[in-house]
Amino acid sequence: MTPLNNLQFMPPALNKLIESFRLLPGIGPKTARKLAFSTLKMSTDQVKEISESLLDIKTQLIFCESCQNISENKNCNICMDENRDNSIICVVEEFMDVYVLEKSGAFKGKFHVLHGSISPANGIGPDEIRIKELINRVNNIPSIKEIVIATNLNLEGEATAMYINQVLSTKKDKLKITRLARGLPSGSDIEYADETTILHALGSRVNINESI
Repeated sequence: MTPLNNLQFMPPALNKLIESFRLLPGIGPKTARKLAFSTLKMSTDQVKEISESLLDIKTQLIFCESCQNISENKNCNICMDENRDNSIICVVEEFMDVYVLEKSGAFKGKFHVLHGSISPANGIGPDEIRIKELINRVNNIPSIKEIVIATNLNLEGEATAMYINQVLSTKKDKLKITRLARGLPSGSDIEYADETTILHALGSRVNINESI
């Protein structure tokens, strides 16, 4: 990242911290400076706690073997929950989507996290995301009756939804494949949807073959 020329009078350590904050999505120069100066005012113990938390998410978190969501154990809490409906899987692009859907309280099944979406323009094909793991789940778990595709309503999300529908339709007979419907505007990301919108979208999902 190109250093901020107007900050060259600052100590190198502070400049480095500002540049580090700018690596985070949505953090511009002004916010990065504010965060850096706020960190400077913290106690050593507070800063140490933050730094340890950052290291912990890289050393302690793994991917759930079943749904590919983030977890501290081989299987995540959602997959281990015996009260969840094993017959329905909601397919999302990212970890944050699971959080949003769970917060709505509308979905009681299991999840599958793709870790992205198909984007030929960026060199991302089906093999670069966790579609193969989804296919294996569908093939190996007889109780699965429905797949809810909850990818984002943009070009990449739609391409991913169509690919999943095409592949799974040939893999398992009588598998119901649906797509989130009313409530999510075209081009939107699930991450930024409110709880009411999520409730409507889940409640009025449609057969994917009828929506394409």
